[in-house]
Amino acid sequence: MSAQPLPSGAREIARAVQHGDVSAEEIARAALDTIAARDADIGAFTDITVERALGEARAIDTARAKGGTLGALAGVPYAVKNLYDVAGISTRAGSKINAADPPKTADALLVSRMATAGAVLTGALNMGEYAYDFTGENAHYGPSRNPLDTARMTGGSSGGSAAAVAAGFVPVSLGSDTNGSIRVPAAFCGLYGLKPTYGRLPRTGTFPFCDSLDHLGPFARSVDDIAFVYDALQGYDPSDPVCAARAVEPVTAAIAKGLDGLRIGVATGYFRVDADTGALDVLARAADAVGAAQDVDIPGVAEARAAAFLITNAEGSTLHLDRLRRQAVDFDPETRDRFLAGAMLPAGWAIAAQRFRRMFEDTMRGVFAQVDVILAPAAPTHAPLLGQKTIVLGGREVPLRANMGIYTQPISFVGLPVAAVPVCEPGALPYGIQVIAAPWREDHCLRVAAALEAAGVDRRNRASA
Repeated sequence: MSAQPLPSGAREIARAVQHGDVSAEEIARAALDTIAARDADIGAFTDITVERALGEARAIDTARAKGGTLGALAGVPYAVKNLYDVAGISTRAGSKINAADPPKTADALLVSRMATAGAVLTGALNMGEYAYDFTGENAHYGPSRNPLDTARMTGGSSGGSAAAVAAGFVPVSLGSDTNGSIRVPAAFCGLYGLKPTYGRLPRTGTFPFCDSLDHLGPFARSVDDIAFVYDALQGYDPSDPVCAARAVEPVTAAIAKGLDGLRIGVATGYFRVDADTGALDVLARAADAVGAAQDVDIPGVAEARAAAFLITNAEGSTLHLDRLRRQAVDFDPETRDRFLAGAMLPAGWAIAAQRFRRMFEDTMRGVFAQVDVILAPAAPTHAPLLGQKTIVLGGREVPLRANMGIYTQPISFVGLPVAAVPVCEPGALPYGIQVIAAPWREDHCLRVAAALEAAGVDRRNRASA
């Protein structure tokens, strides 16, 4: 239709399709062709929904030709972590066991909302088995490789969701975050991500990991696209018992407010003990960029991380206990061992962890009486090498999988909204910053994220993405 290069951002694509500058089918075919040509080297997708994508795109073009009103995300290609139900395919949740389940007959609610908004689904994405992973490596389907350096991890468990966006296959994707599974992959792959407040987005039609801590959210290459998609996903659903009955609170317009009136602090203490020099340097750069001069030392963070670990392990093992009894050999051994350990935890430990959760919520309310936003590292280092089993933190060699979430777990433990922001120099691997706000203040997260983006904290040339 047009000899000009196709738009690559979500908002740009939607605007071009709505104006008739490009067809939705042309955009969809370009995305599918790129996936077919390059994903063998990346491993982002487990299922590619070619016919569905082309059918959705053609329906958009037909509606436009007839003068119909198009959705906000008209023609925008996207993909979802394979724990989201997608009609016509089995919800793998990263496992060999679930792959044998019958294909789903209906989409997850957020997939339906994306479709209603006019987005075009290209497929389901690789992930760590049953979301219990921080590496992006999957024993059954192979690793998601980091498009910035294919010898390195994407992070997990939403590894395929990050890889698909970082590789330029789709402008946006959907993942999940229990203990850091959006924020760590965003950091490793140089992306923006959003973990909304616990209970903000309904999880209806997704395979659970830990119900007490599970969140859903998007990845994108810009803050504007994160906000654009997030606004389309919002809305109460009573089918998810923890979904809050709140009105939709759009954030796109709020970004234009900038930093006016926001009190921004920088996490200290626990959040600086084990971070490597690079992580601390980019945190300082981000703080300078937004004028964050107040140090925030949060009491009880180490205990919050430990409690989050206990709750995750206890609830996850309970969910999978029957599968462990019937099909233990079909698990990734590393996942199986963590679930088996969780099954042996004393019940009183999990109860005590939930009680501490209430106490830590009170602690964070006190913190947010002093500041509106807190900056903290997303991970203690940049993306490790694939296959790496240990990492040096604070001068100690420790297991990698168990320690990539040391800065993210205490935050999702009490359901706080967080925007992940990449910080990087040309020729270097990215680090990630968490922009943390009080409950229901996703707008504060994204205002600061947009200011960081505008300040150029990610200085790489992204033309190839």
